[in-house]
Amino acid sequence: MSSSGIVISHPTRILQGTVTPPASKSESNRALIIEALSDAGSQLQNLSEANDTQVITRLLKSTESELNAEDAGTVMRFMTAYLAVTGQHKTLTGTPRMLQRPIGILVEALRQLGAQIDYLGQEGYPPLTFRGFNQNQKSLAQLKVRGDISSQYISALLMVAPLFPDGLTLELQGKIGSRPYIQMTLALMQHFGVESTFAGNTITVPAQKYGRAIYTIESDWSGASYWYSMVALAQEAQVELKGLRQHSFQGDSVIANIMLNIGVATTFSSQGVLLAKTNNLQSFSYDFSDCPDLAQTVAVVCAAKGIAAEMTGLESLRIKETDRIAALQNELRKIGGDLEDCGNGLFRVKPASTIAGTPVFQTYEDHRMAMAFAPLALLTRIQIEEPQVVRKSYPRYWENLAAMDFTLEHKYNDRISELEI
Repeated sequence: MSSSGIVISHPTRILQGTVTPPASKSESNRALIIEALSDAGSQLQNLSEANDTQVITRLLKSTESELNAEDAGTVMRFMTAYLAVTGQHKTLTGTPRMLQRPIGILVEALRQLGAQIDYLGQEGYPPLTFRGFNQNQKSLAQLKVRGDISSQYISALLMVAPLFPDGLTLELQGKIGSRPYIQMTLALMQHFGVESTFAGNTITVPAQKYGRAIYTIESDWSGASYWYSMVALAQEAQVELKGLRQHSFQGDSVIANIMLNIGVATTFSSQGVLLAKTNNLQSFSYDFSDCPDLAQTVAVVCAAKGIAAEMTGLESLRIKETDRIAALQNELRKIGGDLEDCGNGLFRVKPASTIAGTPVFQTYEDHRMAMAFAPLALLTRIQIEEPQVVRKSYPRYWENLAAMDFTLEHKYNDRISELEI
């Protein structure tokens, strides 16, 4: 176990103030790919500061023959489609964990469309090398892909679809996972002038060009979810989150509805949302198929509040930055809780016991583990290991906590000192 981390507490358990969550990296990364596929001179405003967005920005501008997507799954998948359709001759790699994350379904789909892509290591996994595009296959205009795969595969294909001479029709087979992320992609494509239809399980994108547009990235609802947790766990709270929209492209905006079960009410304004405490339920059920990135947030706060939530739609958590189901189980058990596997895709949150002492939570190189467990500092003093992982999506997370009167101290080799934000 690493002895480096931060110790977090809150002296009053009262939260009052205004926070601007980070700009959405989901919107930012899609908008950057679309902009790169267009020569219309579009303007993107309020781009995310997240490391994922910095990585994709750098790779899109790079003239190097080898590109490193680091630990960013979205970047790996979007850049795979981008490099393929633009006929580039480059290699795309990532961190050791990234090289364990499958990409075979996307590569096979692109190969069917004419992309010449080879695996440099294990079949079906990065790193990848690109050898241009086979023009004889480029007219293929229809593909069948599984609907329960990562929506990032589907979004990657959709964003490059209008560049094919006959466009592209995707038939999604079976259950569709993370549908709102697919709809976000199509909505952003439409903002930049590309029309499509999504009827039943079939998405059709005719051949066309992206046009010029100005787009301001919305604040990130996934990042906002941790503030919902904090309001739920605080003794008193009134928190304003700026930059969020009531009619959002982001599927994770459903956190406003989910958190009504957990004791947080949302009021929308022209500036964003105002969060306030309300009564919570003792139990509820929710299918996270469309919003898997909210699962950790909800599991932790429910365990802490003694809410026996039933959770389904967690299948994709196994292949994220870490096995998030196993990670949640390991860390919840440290406070007497659990995420119990009931079989057939059903998981039940076991309420935590009274939290005592200073539990130490591992983050597994996963930004969402750090941010999901940090709100527990409103109940007791806690320690978060490897806190720098938040740079992936919310670089100012600890700074924002400090501004809301959390006490953060650096711990290294059993020595504690005040953390400089």
